[in-house]
Amino acid sequence: MKLYIGNKNYSSWSMRSGVLLAAFGIPFEEVKLRFDFSAGSEWTRVIAGITPTKRVPVIVEADGFTVWDTLAITEYVADRHPDHAIWPRAAKARARARSLCAEMHAGFGRLRNVCPMNIEAFFPEIGAKFWAEDEALRADVARLEAAWSESLAASGGPFLFGEFSAADAYFSPVAVRLSRFGLPVSDAAAAYRDALLAHPAVEDWIAEALRERDFVPEDEPYRTER
Repeated sequence: MKLYIGNKNYSSWSMRSGVLLAAFGIPFEEVKLRFDFSAGSEWTRVIAGITPTKRVPVIVEADGFTVWDTLAITEYVADRHPDHAIWPRAAKARARARSLCAEMHAGFGRLRNVCPMNIEAFFPEIGAKFWAEDEALRADVARLEAAWSESLAASGGPFLFGEFSAADAYFSPVAVRLSRFGLPVSDAAAAYRDALLAHPAVEDWIAEALRERDFVPEDEPYRTER
């Protein structure tokens, strides 16, 4: 099984699937494509041949079968590996975990837009400016805190449903955003953020992102150079 991803420093969508597979020790071959959408680039040549969306992440099986979109990838991996509790075992917890992943998948647009993932850079001044001025950003973070607090209170932590699950993999890029932009959160949310950042699969992803030492201008709204 191959997992096609983009730059680890920038690609929050890739991070979800990569962290999920690594956290559960599921064997896969990682194929990283640099974000370069120009005609004739490796990205353009390769990705167009494996997925109609021309986006990552994408799973490609040995027989050529492909799965794209992080939710579909998560469900496919869970079906393939029922021995792992990729979703919580309890029915209600499993439904809630799926609800949170779907909400993350479709929502939190303001947080995504003004606080894009950039693992190697810290922007506390920009975070403080948006926090003071942007009601929609504050609303997104408030919703995150409420969702996390409810699940953590029910499970006892340290992760949303006790043990690490797909829901935690889904929120790992959010932990990066909160930390890099210095957005203020409650003590409980900060503890969960830090637990995510300290998970070995997340730590490995971050370390590899820092080794990229790449600069993609299209993904850099706040820097002109590294």
